[in-house]
Amino acid sequence: MTSLAQQLQRLALPQSDRSLLSRDEVASLLFDPKEAATVDRDTAFAIGCTGLEELLGIDPSFEQFEAPLFSQLAKTLERSVQTKAVNKQLDENISLFLIHLSPYFLLKPAQKCLEWLIHRFHIHLYNQDSLIACVLPYHETRIFVRVIQLLKINNPKHKWFWLSPQHGVPLARGTLITHCYKDLGFMDFICSLVTKSVKIFTEYPGSSAQLRVLLTFYASTIVSAIVTAEDKLDNIVAKLFPYIQKGLKSSLPDYRAATYMIICQISVKVTMEDTFVNSLASQIIKTLTKIPSLIKDGLGCLIVLMQRQKPESLGKKPFSHLCNVPDLITILHGISEKHDISPLLRYMLPHLVVSIINHLSCLLILVLFCSLLFEEYISYSSQEEIHPDKVSLLNEQFLPLIRLLESKYPRTLDIVLEDRLKEITDLKKQELFHQFISLSTSGGKYQVNFSSEELLQLWVCGLYGYLKSSGRKFPTSSLNQLCLCLRYEVLEVAADILIKEEILSENDQLSNQVVVHLLPFMIIVSDDMESAEMKIAIYLSKSGILKSSHQCVYISLCFVSLFLRVHVDDIWWNPEQLEEDSRAYLRLLIGLFEMILSGADAIHFRVMMKLFIKVLEDVFQLFKFFSVLWTYGSSLSNPLNCSVKTALQTQALYIGCAMLSAQKVQNKHQLASLSSPVVTSLLINLGSPVKEVRRASILCLQALSGVVSRFHLVIDHLVPKTEEITSDATYAAQVNSSAKKIDYMHMSLSETLKNLLNCVYSCPSYIAKDLVKVLEEVNNEMVLSQLLPMVEQLLEKIQKEPTAVLKDEAIILHLILGKYNEYSASLLHKDPKSLDIFIQAVYTTKELYTGMPTIQITALEKITKPFFAAISDEKVQQKLLRMLFDLLVNCKNSHCAQTISSVFKGISVNAEQVRIELEPPDKTKSLGTIQQTRRQKMQKLQDLESVQEVGGSYWQRVTLILELLQHKKKLKNPQILIPTLFNLLSRSLEPLPPEQGNMEYTKQLILSCLLNICQKLSPDGGKISKDVLDEEKFNVELIVQCIRVSEMPQTHHHALLLLGTVAGIFPDKVLHNIMSIFTFMGANVMRLDDTYSFQVINKTVKMVIPALIQSDGGDFVEVTRNVEGVVVKIINVFVDALPHVPEHRRLPILVQLVDTLGAERFLWILLVLLFEQYVTKTVLVAAYGEKDAILEADTEFWISVCCEFSVQHQIQSLMNILQYLIKLPEEKEEAVPKAVSTKSESQEQMLQIFNIDTHTNKQLRHLKFLSVSFMSQLLASTRFIRKVIAQNSHVDLLCFRLLETVLGYINTVAQSVEKNADKLTVKFWRALLSKAYDMLDKVNALLPTETFIAVIKGLLGNPLPSVRRKALDLLNNKLQQNTSWKKKIVYRFLKLVPVLLAIVQHKKMVEEQAINRQTALYTLKLLCKNFGAENPGHFVPVLNAAVKLIAPETKEEKNVLGSALLCVAEVASTLEALAIPQLPSLMPSLLTRMKNTSELLSGEVYLLSALAALHKVVETLPHFISPYLEGVLSQVSTVTSAEMGSASQANVRVTSLKKTLATTLSPRVLLPAINKTYKQIEKNWKNHMGPFMSILQEHIGIMKKEELTSHQSQLTIFFLEALDFRAQHSESDLEEIGKTENFIIDCLVAMVVKLSEVTFRPLFFKLFDWAKTEDAPKDRLLTFYNLADCIAEKLKGLFTLFAGHLVKPFADTLNQVNISKTDEAFFDSDNDPEKCCLLLQFILNCLYKIFLFDTQHFISKERAEALMMPLVDQLENRLGGDAHFQERVTKHLIPCIAQFSVAVADDSLWKPLNYQILLKTRDSSPKVRFAALITVLALAEKLKENYIVLLPESIPFLAELMEDECEEVEHQCQKTIQQLEAILGEPLQSYF
Repeated sequence: MTSLAQQLQRLALPQSDRSLLSRDEVASLLFDPKEAATVDRDTAFAIGCTGLEELLGIDPSFEQFEAPLFSQLAKTLERSVQTKAVNKQLDENISLFLIHLSPYFLLKPAQKCLEWLIHRFHIHLYNQDSLIACVLPYHETRIFVRVIQLLKINNPKHKWFWLSPQHGVPLARGTLITHCYKDLGFMDFICSLVTKSVKIFTEYPGSSAQLRVLLTFYASTIVSAIVTAEDKLDNIVAKLFPYIQKGLKSSLPDYRAATYMIICQISVKVTMEDTFVNSLASQIIKTLTKIPSLIKDGLGCLIVLMQRQKPESLGKKPFSHLCNVPDLITILHGISEKHDISPLLRYMLPHLVVSIINHLSCLLILVLFCSLLFEEYISYSSQEEIHPDKVSLLNEQFLPLIRLLESKYPRTLDIVLEDRLKEITDLKKQELFHQFISLSTSGGKYQVNFSSEELLQLWVCGLYGYLKSSGRKFPTSSLNQLCLCLRYEVLEVAADILIKEEILSENDQLSNQVVVHLLPFMIIVSDDMESAEMKIAIYLSKSGILKSSHQCVYISLCFVSLFLRVHVDDIWWNPEQLEEDSRAYLRLLIGLFEMILSGADAIHFRVMMKLFIKVLEDVFQLFKFFSVLWTYGSSLSNPLNCSVKTALQTQALYIGCAMLSAQKVQNKHQLASLSSPVVTSLLINLGSPVKEVRRASILCLQALSGVVSRFHLVIDHLVPKTEEITSDATYAAQVNSSAKKIDYMHMSLSETLKNLLNCVYSCPSYIAKDLVKVLEEVNNEMVLSQLLPMVEQLLEKIQKEPTAVLKDEAIILHLILGKYNEYSASLLHKDPKSLDIFIQAVYTTKELYTGMPTIQITALEKITKPFFAAISDEKVQQKLLRMLFDLLVNCKNSHCAQTISSVFKGISVNAEQVRIELEPPDKTKSLGTIQQTRRQKMQKLQDLESVQEVGGSYWQRVTLILELLQHKKKLKNPQILIPTLFNLLSRSLEPLPPEQGNMEYTKQLILSCLLNICQKLSPDGGKISKDVLDEEKFNVELIVQCIRVSEMPQTHHHALLLLGTVAGIFPDKVLHNIMSIFTFMGANVMRLDDTYSFQVINKTVKMVIPALIQSDGGDFVEVTRNVEGVVVKIINVFVDALPHVPEHRRLPILVQLVDTLGAERFLWILLVLLFEQYVTKTVLVAAYGEKDAILEADTEFWISVCCEFSVQHQIQSLMNILQYLIKLPEEKEEAVPKAVSTKSESQEQMLQIFNIDTHTNKQLRHLKFLSVSFMSQLLASTRFIRKVIAQNSHVDLLCFRLLETVLGYINTVAQSVEKNADKLTVKFWRALLSKAYDMLDKVNALLPTETFIAVIKGLLGNPLPSVRRKALDLLNNKLQQNTSWKKKIVYRFLKLVPVLLAIVQHKKMVEEQAINRQTALYTLKLLCKNFGAENPGHFVPVLNAAVKLIAPETKEEKNVLGSALLCVAEVASTLEALAIPQLPSLMPSLLTRMKNTSELLSGEVYLLSALAALHKVVETLPHFISPYLEGVLSQVSTVTSAEMGSASQANVRVTSLKKTLATTLSPRVLLPAINKTYKQIEKNWKNHMGPFMSILQEHIGIMKKEELTSHQSQLTIFFLEALDFRAQHSESDLEEIGKTENFIIDCLVAMVVKLSEVTFRPLFFKLFDWAKTEDAPKDRLLTFYNLADCIAEKLKGLFTLFAGHLVKPFADTLNQVNISKTDEAFFDSDNDPEKCCLLLQFILNCLYKIFLFDTQHFISKERAEALMMPLVDQLENRLGGDAHFQERVTKHLIPCIAQFSVAVADDSLWKPLNYQILLKTRDSSPKVRFAALITVLALAEKLKENYIVLLPESIPFLAELMEDECEEVEHQCQKTIQQLEAILGEPLQSYF
């Protein structure tokens, strides 16, 4: 919709709505729109008034709307034409009525009222807002949807568009709520609706119930909208606030309750300003009492508001209103049981207190009261005789009062007590005074001089008692005074008070003050345990007085525990070696230091640090303590059971740096000496991962730089690297590593390093660990030798007490073992002890800590390649190697074995060293070869004995070593091991005792090691120099024997892999055993279905076969023949084993084999052997009926094998197979004594693949047939063709060679066919020849087109007719391919035309020749179809030859003629104008051929060919066939009438030909020919006239108006002649004449429908005159009335324009043929009755159509009167007999009379018509009476209720018929009466 359209739609008034102007559909609430359109205003008004009356019974207030909306005046009011004032008043009345109606909306009366308002006042258009307001609370009901559907709100811009119902579903509540908070206008609409409704209903008392639905909807919708809204809440609150105020002022409980709910939700969701909250709360409080039933709800709303908004103050005014609320306390108490009312109480109580205070008259009264109270207390308590219990009772009674006064009026009480204190001098009164003030909390404010301990204790106890009873906090002033006044005598009392948690726990500041005051009492200044100071310290430490202090509790404990300190005089404070007490002291000392740093302020820190240093006696002890703090964080064993965090460590470092900088030089010198741990502790911190720790450490070292000491070189070396060390945690270790390089140049630095390493033995283990870590990069012999004692010491400790080894010590051991590296390896032979310690470590298997590797593993891992290579002494290497092997033999730990394997894999070993380990201990070696062992039998027995003596341990060791050698890459001189390995292999093959176990695994390891060695010596697989490895040392026979002896597949695999590798190194040795190898593979390995076996086969094939192939250099024929023979045997092994190979392995194995052998030379051999296997084995074992399936599967497999190779190799293999098949004899030669001498030379030289001697003739023939079949299938396979396409340019020559080979083979087979023509095998040879031809087809498909054409041309000259026919078929197949040919190719194709014409023009009538000629004609047709359009000149001779062939004088076979006709059709349609010269010869011949109908019909192909040729000529040259057009039309008509099926191809072809004739020829050509042809057709008209006239009919259908006008006279003459057909054949069969006449009439009608009224009228009258001429035959009337009937049916109502002249002739004719009126014959012929019946039928049918289509009142009164009696009288006309009479009456006459009554449409004419029909019911004939009765019924059916006027005169006649003498008539009368009752809707039985 455009923007202008939208604007216009918005401006449109409701009265312009289209629905108001249409009555097809009317808006309605109660009715369907179409049904509502039938409801008139009175009905709607009655419905509305009924609803109003019912509503008045419910609610009398509706009475006010009766006059304006439900009166007679309102019934006639049309608002669209009223004034604005009237409409405004009407809108107000409607709006008010809808508000009153809303509570009752769901009731039926209310809906009736709405129906009236919608019907009369269109409120769905004019009052949409009011209507929606009425129904909105019921938005979840179906009736709401019905109302909304009435509204015109389809425009998206409409404000109520969002209400549009979706598929009639009620409005979702979520949608309503979302729209409410998004559209504030809609929210305002709801709120305004509520206020308006409340205002209206409050005028009627007791009407609150009516508002309940609306108010519920209001509350739920607004509250939900506030809950859902996420933004714009301020706008929502601003919109709602005016309505909230109205709700608070309302006296309606429901409205007030809804407002409370909204306020609560706003309070929860929105944060409001205090002024807004105060205003809202004030209004709530003010209006609380207006509705007593909602006071509790209002208070709850107020509590929620104050609880959520927390206003500072509501002011004083609301308080007074709250006080006026009745039962406020009770209500609040009830609320407080379930909810928190504190927000309201916080507001009320201050105002309440102020109000109470305002009621006190004067402060003086308080002073007097307090003074009096004090005096009375002193007076009463000072009585001597008073009992203490009474005093206690008095205290209890005074206590609440004193506390109240103190809390409310503290200043007044202070004044009184201060004055009274000055007056008291008596000691007893002082005590009483203190008892009095003990009742208050401010007693400590008064400075009292306690004269005795008892008084002090009394005061303290009094103060504590008050605190305990009141639960108040301790006043600071009292606490300070308590601490200042403490004396030793009252210590316990004061301490007991202070340690109470409730005093100090809640105030950290107060607690700290207590600690500061008590700290002096905790300093130990004397060792006297009985002194007061010691007692105070002990008591305070035990009492736990500082337990509640979070910062200083530990300080007191440390100071109290200082007496436990132990002086440590060692260099290091070693926590690992201290006693338990000393550890506790040190732990407490660390905690004290940490507390001082973290908890004290600046002043206290200085004081405490002085005390701390004082405790540690001197600065050296302090730095020993610092050293602990600096280093203890890295301790893993944690002997102190505490943690030193990084922050504390860093702080200690910075404090140490500050103190170092402040020390004197002498102290610095001592601190930097060997007797101090400072430097060592700082050095290890340089490797800390924490940057700040490194920074602080280097700063400390800077403070010591320049100080002369043993470490000054190290310090001076590190200090310049400050930035690097600070930035990188690993830099210190790198610096130390660089420092070791100058060891030899600077001996002092080396000494420093020694001094550092010596620290390892005195310092704690965690420091030693870190020290070794820092020196991790420092490696040399000196470092290792310095640390060896530590290793030895730790190893000894592990052996004796493994549980006592600390985790740090274990790590030290691992780190020191790391010093065994390439830099210190030379120490192993210099110092044997280092080697022994290392071996001891290797054998240390104890696991010290979970997750930490064992010492053994760590030591083994140190044997790295550099380390092992750095050992210069081979004996040491051998010793380590033996240690590894021994350990591997004896170890039971998999991790250890894995580590040994990894170590051995990594180091570089000399094979000689391994050889030594493989030799049996102290035993002679076995010999290397089997030949030698055979020659020396005794030696073998000795070897066997020695092996048995060595036993299983030796073989176990050998096995483990061999396992290690499997993956050993770094092995020097591996060839040294070969003799030893063969020796071991030889031993393993010898018989062993049962307890020795199976040696197969050992054999596999030996073979694998030999394979690895061979691969190392010859990575490329080539030969090895004799200097490296002598061929004689490699015992291939032993490997082969291993294969033969062993039964394990894995052993076979290893041996085969080894042989495959050896084949490239020592080919001669392997070739001697090659057949043994492959025979074994075929029998065993190939049958296994696992990937490893498959790889072994591939590996063996790849390695062994190339050696065999390379041995054939091609120089000697005998060598080549020998190699080929071996290859055949090898392939045969694989083929024989193939059925046993898993299916998915077969293809890869064969592909690998042929690929290795060379597919070009040997693929064909594999295929022939596969064919031989199928012929000789597979067929024999195949079950009956499964051979085809097996052959199909095998063929698919063979194709898969071939397609794995290139196209070139495949084609070459096919040629080889064909050449091999040519060499094979036709039959197996008969057995003769000298068979060898009879063999031809070629057979002797032929490769022996298929042994003819061992196979039967049948198998030989089967092999040949199978080979050719397979080749044909391969050439047609998709995969092969894809490969050919991919390599298109490279296979042309090969394909041509293959074609030559195939043709040669075909020639050979053809000769065999001729040779064996008289034998039983001729059937086989013919089948083989057919397969060969099939293969030729496939090859041709592969040929390039140029080559293909050349080949075909050659084949067409072949003397054998079958070959020529096959060539033609191939050429036809090629031409039928839908391909775009190049010009060069087209030229080559055209060169074949003369060759083909030569074949066509042969005159020999041999069967094959006829087939060939027919095929050649078809080929010429295809050539013309493909190339004739662009090269028409080449095909002119073809047309000439074809025309000569179809000449009548030529005697040819029908098939040849058919092909010639098809060729003519194609060539003529292609040549077009060039074919014109041949028309004089072509058309007569063609028409002559077609005249012989019997000959045509004898062969459908012949008939189709003739029709195709004629159709193509007519279609192509329509303007040149006029001389032959008559013949064509005559033949088409004749052929069409011939006996052929309507759905046959010939009929389809004829139909197409007729259409072409009718549509392509111009009228000037066709019409004369038709006129002439008609004369011929008329002579033999049967079955010919219809097809002939159909051509003219279709032609007239396409004629243009101008053409039709110009040829109308010609056509008129023709039709006048044609229409006279019936008259000219008046004695012929009427049915046949009628059919033929109908063809002519249909053709004429086709012309009539194209004529105008002006042109048709004269034609019609001319035809009328033609039929009515006096001398005209009466048969013309039949023709004319038939024509009139057909024209009436076609023109329908238009025919009445011309039918006026027919009325009288129709009436006259009806009378003339009525035999009841005349006896004269109408037609002068023998078949007059039949013609008269037909004439009657035509007249009645024509009249029926005139009556039926009469829309212009054609049947006037005159015409009706003229036709009435002739028609009615026909009921008596029994012309033609009863059967014809009954059929005519029921089918023609009665429908005509009934339709006549409808056309008359005049009741004045119905009566005579009806009466005349009724008179016929009194006819003497029952048939007539029956017919008249049916006519009456038909008349009634047509006239329906109009017939009721005719009923009175019909009743007597029907009554007579009820008693008719004919039962049939009587029965029909009863049925008629029943049907009349049904038609008229009235009972008629009463009239009878």
